Amino acid sequence: MIRQPRCVNWDFGQSAAVFLVYSTILVGHAFGAETSPPNVLFILADDLGYGDLACYGNPVVETSAIDSLARSGARLTQHYAPSPLCAPSRAGYLTGRFNHRTGAVDVPSNRGLDRIALSELTFGDYFRHAGYRTALIGKWHNGLYCRDYLPHHRGFDLFFGFPNGGQDYWKWNLLRNDIHVPHDGRYLTDAFNDEAIEFVTRCSKGKQPFALFLAHHTPHMPFQAPEPLVEKYRQKLGDASLDNVAIIYAMIEAMDLGLARLFQKLDELGIRDDTIVVFTSDNGAQFGKVDGLTTQRFHAGLSGNKGDVGEQGIRVPAIVSWPGHIPSERVIDTPLHGCDWLPTLFALTGSKLPPKAKPFDGRNVLPILRGESDSQMLEWPLYFQKNRYLPVEHSDAAIRQGKWKLVWPGISSTMRKDSGRDNPSYLRGITNPHWEMPLDRELAEPDESDAPRPKLFNLNVDPAERFDVASQHPEMVHRLSSEYDAWFAEVMYEWQMSRQEILEHDRTYWNDRTSPDPRALFDDYWLWRDAPAGANPQTTDPLKVFRGYWSNEEMSR
Repeated sequence: MIRQPRCVNWDFGQSAAVFLVYSTILVGHAFGAETSPPNVLFILADDLGYGDLACYGNPVVETSAIDSLARSGARLTQHYAPSPLCAPSRAGYLTGRFNHRTGAVDVPSNRGLDRIALSELTFGDYFRHAGYRTALIGKWHNGLYCRDYLPHHRGFDLFFGFPNGGQDYWKWNLLRNDIHVPHDGRYLTDAFNDEAIEFVTRCSKGKQPFALFLAHHTPHMPFQAPEPLVEKYRQKLGDASLDNVAIIYAMIEAMDLGLARLFQKLDELGIRDDTIVVFTSDNGAQFGKVDGLTTQRFHAGLSGNKGDVGEQGIRVPAIVSWPGHIPSERVIDTPLHGCDWLPTLFALTGSKLPPKAKPFDGRNVLPILRGESDSQMLEWPLYFQKNRYLPVEHSDAAIRQGKWKLVWPGISSTMRKDSGRDNPSYLRGITNPHWEMPLDRELAEPDESDAPRPKLFNLNVDPAERFDVASQHPEMVHRLSSEYDAWFAEVMYEWQMSRQEILEHDRTYWNDRTSPDPRALFDDYWLWRDAPAGANPQTTDPLKVFRGYWSNEEMSR
């Protein structure tokens, strides 16, 4: 059932103008009439934290190409990913809209929670409408197990990559649109950079403007990198307990070396000055232990982790370079949001919005990038919310406005993942070619009984979020709470509509198709360690142990 938002008398003031603005602004040119619209190269890293680049203060990792990109343009110090987790964050970047609206609120692809509803337009749709050749190279993770949701059916002329949430860096299996591409000995990151070079070369020689969304997997798990680079960082770190960190830094440098080749190709083709380049990340670094070894590393003093709305979970590097249009060696400390990139970049085309475009939540921030001050943007509210499965209003949520950030910590019962139910499909997709299957459509109502009180931080003096000043500023807590609650009611209503659309499409899609047998499909991937005591992998029917698979009666609803 779709619940109506509580805020039926929505106040379209400053806090809500974000839902309507720019549908008319973006049709105008953002530069002189004598200038042609630029090519667009949008580079998205995966789990790259705020402290994972040399130009953001990391004392160990070497990222010379990305550092050079920062010197040639602007480096943002308060740029926020749309979400602290992969799929919802990517949905924000790809649509310019808050991820809840699109349907993507979590990563379990088996439940369709990563999907962008088909009624939403993507980066590919916008730039194809403007006459660009479009490509998504790399990681998708915004709809798999159904070809209708793959990038080459969502506005991209070319998809070369993988739809899953993860991929092996050596034993990869990719798609080139609908064609399976098996691993060929190349490191995954090199394969993506090679394909990007080929794409921009073809477009340049054909005198076609291009919009390339280059979604690198680096440095997301599994932690794998070319051994010479790994050994280099082992020597630099000099501590065996930091072996995961050595591999992560090697992965980052491998990406950087490939990007150097891509940037060089832009120079060789004579199109570097005609190309705007953005580099950023989908969320913060994943800290913890993997195989008993830490991933903890330099994080510029920020608190939080991938998956939570602490600053390290959502504040990510962002660099933009466009020679002759964006001043070089700039540092921008205005708080900006990942949803701002699509409206900003699309505005550069001078095109009208596509007929089915929905209102952007992001803003055209080109004036900020060019060095023009805008006091209103300093006070623009930024919203975040992410928990597992069904979105919960006051679990792992935040609003930032100006120097203030109000945070509701995650409710423990809403943050747990049912790995036994959700991970078999993800694990199979790391090394196996893409396949299709019906969705697990069940989402249990969460327990919100232990909802926390919000905490208030002054980020101007406390970016590490150590000092809760909520008791000293109750009026600010009340005002920000009210703004956040109104926002959540609005986007949650749209999520429910998108969710209904996604499930109905899945029912229709599988109405006359034969679904695979999950017992055979996941034979080597069931997580028996998570099964109840007494379950025997040799004799027990996995569908009697692991709920949610489509042959269960509940899935026929």
